[in-house]
Amino acid sequence: MGKIFCLMGKSSCGKDTIYKRILSDASLPLKTLIPYTTRPARDEETNGVEYYFLTDEEQQQLARQGKIIELRAYHTVHGIWKYFTVNDHQINLEQYHYLIIGTLESYLKLRDYFGRDSLVPLYIELEDGERLQRALNRERIQSHPKYKELCRRFLADDQDFSRENLKQADIAISFVNDDLDGCIRKIISYIQANM
Repeated sequence: MGKIFCLMGKSSCGKDTIYKRILSDASLPLKTLIPYTTRPARDEETNGVEYYFLTDEEQQQLARQGKIIELRAYHTVHGIWKYFTVNDHQINLEQYHYLIIGTLESYLKLRDYFGRDSLVPLYIELEDGERLQRALNRERIQSHPKYKELCRRFLADDQDFSRENLKQADIAISFVNDDLDGCIRKIISYIQANM
């Protein structure tokens, strides 16, 4: 039976970089599960790669069809942005293992949907000052920087990934991303041990 390895952590902790590096490791037979969002794409993002970027109307149509597995809505300074997982036949746990990027909330909802034994959390940590600097550096290169949203997300992460919430989700293991290569090696070993 396949597993869904859910990579999560506070914003700018390195999830995207770690995700790409793990997927490029030929020794791991991992497939991807592309999530959906109604937020606008960042300059470096491609539709169908990082996310499927949909309109609110398209999201509502999927909801009416009963295809949404889990959905999270965030009240941002730019309006409501939704992130969601769709039952669109991307997942076949009878044959494959998957690597996804998610939040603690999406992890719990996917775990409820697919079963506790099918989901494996991969929680990434990084010192707050370093995370804030990385977020600021990334935002500065956007054609239309959204600094207020950066601040909102940074503060919301403290509540979303509080020690209490992690404990309630039974997440006891974390991977500190203060040395990218070392962090990735530890995650790969953990994935291999849990396949």
